[in-house]
Order: sequence, then C-alpha cells, then structure tokens
Amino acid sequence: MLTRTKKLKVVKDAAIHDKDTGSPEVQIALLSKSIEELTSHLKKHLKDKHSRRGLLQMVADRRTHLKYLESNDKKRYGAIVKKLGLKK
Repeated sequence: MLTRTKKLKVVKDAAIHDKDTGSPEVQIALLSKSIEELTSHLKKHLKDKHSRRGLLQMVADRRTHLKYLESNDKKRYGAIVKKLGLKK
C-alpha cells in the first residue's frame, strides 16, 4: 500500500500541471508504483492468492489507461512509457 508521502511524490513527478491528480499519466504512475510494491510483497508471500488477484486487476487497469492514452495522444503516451520504463 502506498503511503501518503510516496503517493504525493509519484503524483508530483507525473503531473501535467500543479493541481493534476486525475490525468491518465498520474493514474498510470500510481498504478505502476502500487504494482511494484505488490510484486515485492508477492515474492515473499507466494501463497497470497487474494493479493495476486488484486495485482492482476491493477495490471489490467494500467493497460486500459495506456490504451486510452495511446489512442488519444501518442506523444503523451510515449513520454509516460519512457518515463516509467514500461514496454509495450
């Protein structure tokens, strides 16, 4: 789970403008950070099937946001993929 300070840092890094909290870039960045943390949790706790299901839901949600951004604005899509180190 992301703490408030981690979440604010991620939002600040990915935001388009000062009060941006809901753009696809911010949502993708937050999901990516949550996915990273949950992945490290699942490496320690191999039998945690409920968290694994949540991880798969987050990955699917991030993929949906990426598809939306790719179809609407290729430049922003390329920038966020490059910034977060995501591969298609």
